[in-house]
Amino acid sequence: MSAESVEAEIQETVNYTPLQRMRHSAAHVMAEAIQELFPEARFAIGPAIEDGFYYDFELPRPLTPDDFPEIERRMRRIIEAKHPFIHERWPREKALEYFRNKGQVYKVEIIENLPDEEVGIYKQGNFLDLCRGPHVEHTGQIGPFKLMRVAGAYWRGDEHRPMLQRLYGTAWFTQEELDQYLWRLEEAQKRDHRKLGRELKLFLMSEDVPAGVPLFLPHGEMLRHLMESYVRETQERYGYQHVWTGHLGKVRLYKTSKHWYTYRENMFPVMQGEEELSEDDAYVLKPMNCPHHILLYKSQLHSYRELPIRYAEFATLYRYEKPGVLTGLARVRSLTQDDAHVFLRPDQIQEEFDRAVNLTLEVFNTYGLNDYWIRLSLRDPNKKEDYVGSDEVWELAESSLRAALEHRGIEYREGIGEAAFYGPKMDFMVRDALGREWQCATIQLDFVQPENFELEYIGEDGHPHRPVMIHRAVTGSTERFMAMLIEHFAGAFPVWLAPVQAVIIPITDRHLEYAQKVLAALKGAGVRAELDARNERMNAKIRDAQLQKIPYMLVVGDKEAASESVAVRLRTNENRGAQPLAEFVAHITEIIRTRSRDL
Repeated sequence: MSAESVEAEIQETVNYTPLQRMRHSAAHVMAEAIQELFPEARFAIGPAIEDGFYYDFELPRPLTPDDFPEIERRMRRIIEAKHPFIHERWPREKALEYFRNKGQVYKVEIIENLPDEEVGIYKQGNFLDLCRGPHVEHTGQIGPFKLMRVAGAYWRGDEHRPMLQRLYGTAWFTQEELDQYLWRLEEAQKRDHRKLGRELKLFLMSEDVPAGVPLFLPHGEMLRHLMESYVRETQERYGYQHVWTGHLGKVRLYKTSKHWYTYRENMFPVMQGEEELSEDDAYVLKPMNCPHHILLYKSQLHSYRELPIRYAEFATLYRYEKPGVLTGLARVRSLTQDDAHVFLRPDQIQEEFDRAVNLTLEVFNTYGLNDYWIRLSLRDPNKKEDYVGSDEVWELAESSLRAALEHRGIEYREGIGEAAFYGPKMDFMVRDALGREWQCATIQLDFVQPENFELEYIGEDGHPHRPVMIHRAVTGSTERFMAMLIEHFAGAFPVWLAPVQAVIIPITDRHLEYAQKVLAALKGAGVRAELDARNERMNAKIRDAQLQKIPYMLVVGDKEAASESVAVRLRTNENRGAQPLAEFVAHITEIIRTRSRDL
């Protein structure tokens, strides 16, 4: 947390919602309880955050979860007392003197960085704090709460400053809301894609390769292949052509695109070969595709009749993410992006925008991802130095994208400062089965890169004109989208997406011959099936298949062999009984063909 962000956090409290106000009040009550337990405690800040609140303390000893029951008991007593929150305004010098005398060095530092001649003070019970507010009327208005965890936090986010203890809690208006929140947390732990990735044998992270570079096992690679093949097939129906541009670029390419000046810290170090290359000719692992697709476009002369030209690529990109932000597949250093770039005339923006939206929504609908909202990401007008391109170009791009959204009748929220450095974009924010948001698809409108690379097409008038670019990704990165799907489906993927769709389980060894016949029939129909011929009991094999979340278990014995049928069990533990083999093959192939989410 920077020096500015502490004061910004204090300022932000004035915009708190009623729920945030209540959580902010709970943070103060928690601080009062800590003060009772540790009179020598020093206090930093205690804001409301998403799903709860925290307070940073300097304490004489580390807190542990064993301390939580006593802290919660004291908090409940303070809440039941219904102490009013009393607001006062103190002269700056009075506040400084008070907190200096109390040894509250963090409060003193905050006041010294505030420009106000007067500062806000809030009291409740035996606790007094520097605070802008707002709060509930009295402590009795604080709803059901629970302390969650304790973590370390450097003061102002500076590793050279003291390490404080950050105690997190959550508070809700009703017990039902608290219980639901705790259930979601427990369910999220069960669905954690890193845990399921190991259990389902999808991927691993090894200390023998760089951090943030996942290795995919056969089932994980099959899942990647299915995801990418589906998007590829869909893109081709929408008029995209697939290209391939390798893994390396030259420094000068990214200087032309301006990525070198705005994205350098996220790029891997420059590589030199034996040729002793100049700085501009040195090699860089490719961090993005757009400059490479621009080279493909620029390699030929284009007429207005050819546009739009749509290039798509499943390219592995390399970005040097900081170690602290790497999270399983959700944040990696080698990512495969379903990237596409469209070169078009200005009069084609609306039609091409609609095409990109339709493509995105078709993919989302197939996965059952119907809960989403759209963020219109714009540049921050107060930080124009962070972006390239003139004001006129940005105003044109932002107004064009906003008009395209409004023409389509799509509701959106604006995100100031969220734009790419070269243009505004719309991001699809998808909510998974637990209501958590993931940024997936993006559509970016770009007038800047065509200028940087001096792109042209020959217009109807026979003269050269500047095209517009659209940058577009449907699922974002394969790795991140896979992480979301693993957690959304809790590893129980739709049949068409399951790495193994059916497992044949012979009751005894004498049924192996018929089991092989069933396996051949399924594979002949294009079903990803396996035969479990291990020397294990049938029930153990069924349990193992269910733990692997394989959609169908086909048990075969004497009756099934005699009648050319299979006894069908589902991963949900439903027993559908015996079905003719031909009937089951017809059923599963139709489920796969239609990409149904049913079993």
